[in-house]
Amino acid sequence: MHRHPGRYAAPTAAMAAVAALALSPAAAQACATCGCSLASDAATGYASAAGWRASLQFDFIDQNQLRHGSHAIAPSEVAALNPDLGQEVEKRTTNRYTTLGIAYGAAADWGFKILVPYLDRGHQTYGASADPLVPDAVSDASIRGLGDIKLIASYQGLLPTHDLGLQIGLKLPTGAYGGGPGAGGQNVGHGYADFASGPNQGAPVDTSLQPGTGSTDLIVGAYYYRAVSQDFDAFVDGLWQGAVAHRLDRPGADFRPGNNTTLSFGLRWEADPAWTPQLQVNLTRKQADRGDLADGADTAGTVAYLSPGVTLRTIADLSLFGFVQWPLHSRLAGYQLFPHWTATFGASASF
Repeated sequence: MHRHPGRYAAPTAAMAAVAALALSPAAAQACATCGCSLASDAATGYASAAGWRASLQFDFIDQNQLRHGSHAIAPSEVAALNPDLGQEVEKRTTNRYTTLGIAYGAAADWGFKILVPYLDRGHQTYGASADPLVPDAVSDASIRGLGDIKLIASYQGLLPTHDLGLQIGLKLPTGAYGGGPGAGGQNVGHGYADFASGPNQGAPVDTSLQPGTGSTDLIVGAYYYRAVSQDFDAFVDGLWQGAVAHRLDRPGADFRPGNNTTLSFGLRWEADPAWTPQLQVNLTRKQADRGDLADGADTAGTVAYLSPGVTLRTIADLSLFGFVQWPLHSRLAGYQLFPHWTATFGASASF
């Protein structure tokens, strides 16, 4: 931030490459609003320095709690509330995302970054049957592969202090996507994962759980930060993502991910250049997925997280950071798996 250009220009500038990870499609797809919503730019300081930066970020999200509305619900309750609907009851989804970021600052005003995510997801569901909660009715799947790549451009030349920035970019349909069955009982998409065991063995995993969405999404964002005292900086950061084209567009076999909006705000303690504690509040609003392959009833919601963390400057131009997200509030449509907490760790370097 503008009070401490020396602290931000080198190691923390590299982490601008992970700014858009808060809306990473891999994270957002495991359920409506349980994905990582951390404002990564704010976590490490908004950059305005020229040069190349590289980053590597790891996110862990263990969705082991079934929720409805704003409270937890037992799987047996879902079956009891929907005795005639064949409601699928999910058991657990464990997500591990590794994202490589490469960023280039052409000047103080302009920057560009590419985010390349890799997904490792384990998923278990009881499925839909007359008695879906017996142990031998559990179906398991392992979903691994490249996710949807993001390209983001940023502009910080609106103010001479460079503390107000705009972002615009695209999410590309590079990850495996699809599922089924669509119209005529045919599976659609490319490279999608199937269940490996259980009653659903050989059937495609839900479209919303695949590594990619099959859609091209527009990303638009803005941020502002400033000093509020000698030792503290404050920030607000917003990002919106919505599909503008989708490959799964055939009648009876279409899928379009719901629009996603995040808003984050918080404080950074800047008294010591070697380490920077921070506290964020992250708000996410996810609209329902649409189409015949979408589970529209169980994919919308609003979530608020409290996210404490710290960024450490180590040797030369290398910095490390770690954050934990604790859910403060959730209002989820339908029945969705939700984490008790999430964790994010990363490293970055300038060159």
